[in-house]
Amino acid sequence: MAAPAPNTQQEMRRRNLARVLHAVADGGPRSRAAVAARIGLTRTAVSTLVDELLGAGLLVELGPGRSGAVGRPGTALALSDSGPCGIGAEIGVDHLAVCAVDLRGEVRARTAMDAANRDSDPGPVLKQLARLVEEVANEARGLGLRPAGLAVAVPGLVARGTTTVVQAPNLGWTDLDLAAHLGGGALGTGALTGGGGFGGAGGGTAVCSIDNEANLGALAELWLGGHTPPPGDLVHVSAEIGIGAAIVVDGELLRGTRGFAGELGHVPVRPEGRPCACGGIGCLEQYAGEEAVLRAAGLDPRATAAQYPGPGARIDLLATRAEGGDRAVLGALAEAGSALGTALTGAVNLLDPQTVVLGGALARLAPWLLPSLEHELGRRLAGPPPVSVSRLGAEGPLLGAAHSVVRAVLDDPMAHRA
Repeated sequence: MAAPAPNTQQEMRRRNLARVLHAVADGGPRSRAAVAARIGLTRTAVSTLVDELLGAGLLVELGPGRSGAVGRPGTALALSDSGPCGIGAEIGVDHLAVCAVDLRGEVRARTAMDAANRDSDPGPVLKQLARLVEEVANEARGLGLRPAGLAVAVPGLVARGTTTVVQAPNLGWTDLDLAAHLGGGALGTGALTGGGGFGGAGGGTAVCSIDNEANLGALAELWLGGHTPPPGDLVHVSAEIGIGAAIVVDGELLRGTRGFAGELGHVPVRPEGRPCACGGIGCLEQYAGEEAVLRAAGLDPRATAAQYPGPGARIDLLATRAEGGDRAVLGALAEAGSALGTALTGAVNLLDPQTVVLGGALARLAPWLLPSLEHELGRRLAGPPPVSVSRLGAEGPLLGAAHSVVRAVLDDPMAHRA
């Protein structure tokens, strides 16, 4: 959806500053003349905007560069690698992770740890997350970066327009406002702000957003997935312990009235099947979730989790056994792929997406899921969309979180000036 036209001179200036910054971000180093040609403003107007962005520490000059036009080469402009950065965090069922990404999209600092977060008291989990965020934020500052905000990916439902986790079944959390803990509470006013605020010009409040991990994984796929051109419409399916999906329509997330769109894991695929913790019967998670696949492969989920703790450990076990030809594992993954194909049939019929993308843990298991998944789509649909595998894998939600902060800087650069 197009943004409304600016109705004041100040709004017009802010919009044009963002257009200049996006032009440099989208096309790599560019001269002023190339930026002017791209966004349709005069060279004089662009030069004034560029000078402001240079003074704000958001752009840097790299030296002479060719614009493709006749005449003396102009100075190439690039995004600053020592200005604002986005801090992304992920709360997983069995891990915590935090990273810092600069305006150029480079990960400059990262840390992660195994953590048994299932059915946990949120207090200790968020205090540990606070320490990791502080560690990464301080490392970023040591590299000359300024944290511009914090975005957190969670495996649960987040109420639209809020920072409240309504329900995260695998964490055991309900109606929890994470921002209340991740602002001046659990993180402490000094931990993230360093005395000067989480962003530009002496602000004192951390900019904090919370979103479902599948949503942030889908945004990462849109921004970083290497699709040329980026698909305007896609269904992104991801998994950790549960299964989630995110829907992109015309380049934007489809969130739904409450913000709960994409709960593919609780779409019934066997109407008379197994009971699910959500209260439903025959949900996809009972046939394609991690624990369901382990059970189908003859492995006890709790014993296996104890023996193989940490993020992705059980998925790696399944992949290793599948590579070795373990018939029980191969059969379990084939059944999971068939269940995924059944659930996705309804989504494809309703949404008609350009593509379906398997991300998260599913990316690691794609070689054994895809044959039965695509067979199911093919026999149920006329002309099913292509199914691809995310190159981001399990890193998608964390990268999506950090990049969502970076995109906010590009969209409103003057809110994050030095």
